[in-house]
Amino acid sequence: MGKVIAAITTSVDGYIVGPQDGPEHGLGIGGERLHYWVMGGPWTYADDGRDTDGMQGADREYFEALTEGLGCGIVGRNMYDAAGAWGGTNPFPGTLIVLTHRTQDQPDPSTGFLFIDGFDTALTKARELAGDGAVSLGGGADLIRQGLTAGVVDELAISTAPVVLGGGKRLFEGFEQDLDLEVLGTWSSPYATHVRYAVR
Repeated sequence: MGKVIAAITTSVDGYIVGPQDGPEHGLGIGGERLHYWVMGGPWTYADDGRDTDGMQGADREYFEALTEGLGCGIVGRNMYDAAGAWGGTNPFPGTLIVLTHRTQDQPDPSTGFLFIDGFDTALTKARELAGDGAVSLGGGADLIRQGLTAGVVDELAISTAPVVLGGGKRLFEGFEQDLDLEVLGTWSSPYATHVRYAVR
């Protein structure tokens, strides 16, 4: 069985989205700055042509190391919706499970998405689909907190963008567990500092 790796991007003040996230602003007001590293530079929601092909340098090295050996991923419904379902096709290795109570919205399986209700059920299915590969918990914050609370996360990968959002949703909002982490590696670019931690 492969590792479970939780990965997410935050602001310096710990927010994973800016204020007023929703259909018009998936990452909240100003939140797209969190993902400049993914796009290889500044972008807005109006930039329909932007994609991860622009990712370069330390950001690409980090991303490739993180996704190497990935067999299956899990994301929350808000992330799926905010990403516009990635244009209708899963862009990541393996099946992407969407954790949602609204499983009746399941798209055609050929899209690479599988809708499942319940964290434990989703993780069991992800491990089955991943085989010896890793399982990624790709956000949002609630999904990652569930994984950490359940004690199933082997690695926590946090990308910190050089921005203070001042509001939004925090990664560790309401999380009260005490965890020891071991730094496994760091990567830095003008757009983010990426740190991979082992969860002890």
